[in-house]
Amino acid sequence: MSATSSATAANRATARPRRFRPAPYLLLIPSVAVLLFALGYPLYWQVLTSLQKFGLAQQFGKPPAFVGLENYRQLFSDPQTWAVVGRSIAFCLTNAIITVVLGVLIALLMNAVGKVARLILQISMLLAWAMPVIAVMTVWIWVFDWRRGLVNWLLTNLGLDFTNHNWLEQPLSFYFVATVIVVWMSVPFVAFSIYAGLTQISEEIMEAAALDGAGSVKRFFAIIVPMIRPVLMIVGLLQVIWDLRVFAQIRMLQDAGAPTSSTDLLGTYIYRLGVGSSDFAMASALSIFVLLLTLALSAFYVVHLMKEDS
Repeated sequence: MSATSSATAANRATARPRRFRPAPYLLLIPSVAVLLFALGYPLYWQVLTSLQKFGLAQQFGKPPAFVGLENYRQLFSDPQTWAVVGRSIAFCLTNAIITVVLGVLIALLMNAVGKVARLILQISMLLAWAMPVIAVMTVWIWVFDWRRGLVNWLLTNLGLDFTNHNWLEQPLSFYFVATVIVVWMSVPFVAFSIYAGLTQISEEIMEAAALDGAGSVKRFFAIIVPMIRPVLMIVGLLQVIWDLRVFAQIRMLQDAGAPTSSTDLLGTYIYRLGVGSSDFAMASALSIFVLLLTLALSAFYVVHLMKEDS
């Protein structure tokens, strides 16, 4: 009888509705207000500008005229826009895949070597990660310089004819140089993130798999990859977003002598439309498109992360 009464009391306690506590929601108000002001307000002006005729005259006070979706129609009826979008997606996915693969390999190397070698690797990557973009680009532009560059000197001394070879002149070699630089700057973050995930894998599990006869390749795909999958998904998502918005590296390589019309990506094309041509409305329209494109490319990762959280 007493057990029945206890069970009934427990059921009543379980069925009792939770009391609403406003304190957590009140504490969220400042954060939400800052986010709305810092992100929502610029986004609102970006959308508004993309629906207006906004050029140099409007910068000096002339009221902008509302044109609706005309800017979007003009933008996407231009073949140059689609060429830039195609190049940007190909460049983004190629760089993201190479960066994640190299990051995984370096993280595995850090996990396998001794303390001294791991420390040297970590310091080397921290130096690469901490260097300012301007300094990095100055060094790499000299490395690939067509007159006094280190790469041309090495290849020529190996017997290949690379005397005065301009790496930035052709789009394919231009994107090769840009990929080397972007990947070099991005790998440290990915490697450190994945190495942090590797340190959470129990050594007992790996030793048990080895005793069961699983080779290194099987242990990697059957144990390591599933256990660090959340980290891989997050760094992959961040890398896609960063590589789609790359600007400084492409812009400085173009300033070093590359043709802009055949090497523009979305970031430099928006800059050329807005600052170069003073067509801020078209630049805003393309910026909104980049935002939607980023969300579309990230949708798979976001849905997968939400499923794992649930």
